[in-house]
Amino acid sequence: MDAELEVRPPKQQRSREAWNRVLDAGVALLEDGGYDAFTIAALCERAAVAPTAIYARTTSKDALFLAVYEHGIARLRAEQAVFADDARWAGLAPAELVRAAVEEMVGISLRHQRFLGAIVLLSAAHQEVQRRGDRYARELGDGFTAVVLGAADAITHVDAEAAVRACFGTVFAAAMIRVAYGPAFATPTPVDDDAFAAHLGETAVRYLLARP
Repeated sequence: MDAELEVRPPKQQRSREAWNRVLDAGVALLEDGGYDAFTIAALCERAAVAPTAIYARTTSKDALFLAVYEHGIARLRAEQAVFADDARWAGLAPAELVRAAVEEMVGISLRHQRFLGAIVLLSAAHQEVQRRGDRYARELGDGFTAVVLGAADAITHVDAEAAVRACFGTVFAAAMIRVAYGPAFATPTPVDDDAFAAHLGETAVRYLLARP
């Protein structure tokens, strides 16, 4: 990592608490106003810290933003652990398994849509955010694929893994468009989040399990 993107971690308990407030405040600012709202002054006011609490960790706004980005992404990654929970998927019939995997994946995105919306819109112009986002999306895709391949015997494609990864790409892209631009984008009849997830689940089932 470039030196200007480094963050010096706090060592004392009080400093760690203040730094966590800064990170939480940064996520909240992105959720409320996007990157334009992400200023040092707004961050200090929201976290109730002096600027020195930030400058002690880094002198780069970009490094601070990336630390906040990682803090927000960590919340999503914690929820993605569901794809490693074998008990969650045990005993599901193929169609139920596919629908449940899509529901979990889309649900994570929608529960964090205010944060993700700001990040997705920024990533087109921010190379480092795009690079990290690509890595985390691949991680999510790996978890999703491992779960859905539990129904490999019912998948009606010669290359089951390639089909599941293609399915993930389609569902993930649809979810990102929704969190970035809202439910009314490119559709004359917007649906609520539950119906949106259900439609994507049915699309995945028909693609992966449809008989020739």
